[in-house]
Amino acid sequence: MAQEDLRKKVDLAFLSAFYGGLLTEKQRRVIALHCEEDLSLGEIAEEVGISRQAVHETIVRAASRLNGMESSLGMASRFRRMESGLESALSALKHQEYDRAEQLLSGLLTLDQEENNGL
Repeated sequence: MAQEDLRKKVDLAFLSAFYGGLLTEKQRRVIALHCEEDLSLGEIAEEVGISRQAVHETIVRAASRLNGMESSLGMASRFRRMESGLESALSALKHQEYDRAEQLLSGLLTLDQEENNGL
């Protein structure tokens, strides 16, 4: 599998973790089989009982919906920014860089407050 295809599957699975509840049961199942089980379109079609074309269309529609939700809400992006900032702060603490850790944590708090206030 090409690196780009793998990245797309990982990103789709990540978005599904945040917004999967907004998909239909069939879309969730197809996305899980595609991303988590790494089944081919033919294998998914056999498992779900639909055509390969229907599997492809389901993946495209679900991906479009998940990307649309992320564009509107940005929860996955926010999670990644917060996680990265917290990892950096933890690393700074481990290296006894207390001023840097404090700056990172203050920045995360500011970011959180701004996002919660809709800025």
